[in-house]
Amino acid sequence: MITTEKNIKAELIKSNNRGFANHGWLKSHHSFSFADYYEPNKINFGALRVLNDDTIAGAMGFGMHPHANMEIITIVLDGELKHADNMGVSEIIVPDEIQIMSAGTGIMHSEHNNKSNSELNLLQIWVLPKQKDITPRYDQKKFDRELRKNKFQLLVSPEKSNETLWINQDAYFSLASIEMGNTLEYNKNKTENGVYLFVIEGAAHVNEYELNKRDALAVSEFESLKITATKNTNLLAIEIPMY
Repeated sequence: MITTEKNIKAELIKSNNRGFANHGWLKSHHSFSFADYYEPNKINFGALRVLNDDTIAGAMGFGMHPHANMEIITIVLDGELKHADNMGVSEIIVPDEIQIMSAGTGIMHSEHNNKSNSELNLLQIWVLPKQKDITPRYDQKKFDRELRKNKFQLLVSPEKSNETLWINQDAYFSLASIEMGNTLEYNKNKTENGVYLFVIEGAAHVNEYELNKRDALAVSEFESLKITATKNTNLLAIEIPMY
């Protein structure tokens, strides 16, 4: 349900209202319609098209498969992800590293759990591109978790910088690790954008909304957001064009 409260237009999405698929080796929670999970009211949030919360068994994964005209961001929460693609890239991604691909005119890649004796948990996020048919591109970057303690750490932005990863869209990804009792304010980078807040761990009040682990708040209109951690909390903010 979308509600308007104190100049905020938002929808609270509880973790148990996501789609779920159990393939044995893969357990996946879908925030938006994906594969066999289809919900007409959950196609996208602006340019945000996919947010999958995947748990992959040891040594298992996805073989080579294609993508085109999509910005693909992967955040490893636990374990090690092994990536390979037809551009000759072969990399391992671990927690505190962020991976981004511009699929552009077309890319083939594979993703596997690099460990055989433990599970891999990751978030894979797809964003519709600003410009179609660009040259495919891969990048990854390690971020210092201390720099997001009780503040937002910018990870992904449309401005090319050595401090962040570049995305082919007017989108901004930030992480915050908020200690219980602390309050942060989220201010938009672009006035016309909305923001999708996703609680990775912990719990928080966002203005008048209560979010627990894996809950999300899709905020399409707001002046400011005050986020108070009611537990030690890891929070992902995806600021995105609304269309």
